[in-house]
Amino acid sequence: MRWPLLRLTRRCLAALALVAAVAAPASASSAAAAASSPDSVAGSIGLRLLDVPAAAAGDPRARIYIVDHVAPGAVIHRRIEVFNTTASAAQVSVYPAAAAIAKGSFRGAAGHSANELSTWTTVRPGTLAVPARTHLPATVTVVVPRDAAPGERYGVVWAEIRSATVAGAGVTEISRVGIRLYLSIGSGGPPASDFTITALAAQRSSDGRPQVLATVYNTGGRALDMNGTLRLLAGPGGLTAGPFPAALGTTLGVGDTEPVTIVLDKRLPAGPWDARITLRSGLLTRSARAAITFPATGASPPVSTDSLRPGWLYAAIAALLILVLTLTMLLVRRGRLRGRPAEGGALDELELVTSPRSPGFERQGPSRSAR
Repeated sequence: MRWPLLRLTRRCLAALALVAAVAAPASASSAAAAASSPDSVAGSIGLRLLDVPAAAAGDPRARIYIVDHVAPGAVIHRRIEVFNTTASAAQVSVYPAAAAIAKGSFRGAAGHSANELSTWTTVRPGTLAVPARTHLPATVTVVVPRDAAPGERYGVVWAEIRSATVAGAGVTEISRVGIRLYLSIGSGGPPASDFTITALAAQRSSDGRPQVLATVYNTGGRALDMNGTLRLLAGPGGLTAGPFPAALGTTLGVGDTEPVTIVLDKRLPAGPWDARITLRSGLLTRSARAAITFPATGASPPVSTDSLRPGWLYAAIAALLILVLTLTMLLVRRGRLRGRPAEGGALDELELVTSPRSPGFERQGPSRSAR
């Protein structure tokens, strides 16, 4: 029985190591809100993505943006849908354009401005006559050159309508709505995504509302679209508050550091508070905490954060530790019982030998010393 118990103990220790590895910051790898449906938007022209890659079916970002990683020479197709919820027909132009990430924002270029990705991208049909309260499909195709350099590119697919020019005024009103393109190029799997929340800063807006600014550093190889929540615990008199949503729209390019803003209730006491924040991009989630106090005006200095791990990890680690300690105590007790000399006899000797049939060890039966 002793050796099966030892093997079980080793397996428990291996499981404990696995759980500890999961608890550590990922070096590899929920996201933006769902896309609006045509029925939920009144009196507008809209655009939405219909296709999601099978490998990214669980990623909320891939449901609203074209997000992919491909090798040079690859061709990808995505179906989109233009919908018209107005009471009249609309002539809609659908085309690709350049985009960039700067100062925490994803910015689609105006008009038909081009970059590498937009020149690889086509939309068919490029013009759609969309009847009132109707939606029509189109296909986005990206043909990546075989000599394309590794890295991530950004673009946008615009759906655009133009008003009729007023005689004598010379003014045309243009309205656009777009779908973002995030295309990573390289051999093998996609670059790892990761980020850290390095600091929290408490401040007040010009109208006196408390705000928390979370400093986020993109440490991975893909752009990130941030969302999440903040909770305040252990406040004055044991108060708790939240969760408060993070302001949407913050996008971090590779290697960028930007603040994510959470606006709170104006009636909130100044503190101190135990602030706990959870931020997400796609399937990637990170949490952190810091002690903060809101100033009467202006901003307080940033406070460095401590990383938080999900509660189930601590419970799993504790359960495995208890199991390992219990098995260890059983082994020690069994060893002591086996080590007791039989009444009137000599102490049995236990010999361990390497089995010629197995790379492991086996127990050889007890033997008596020659008298």
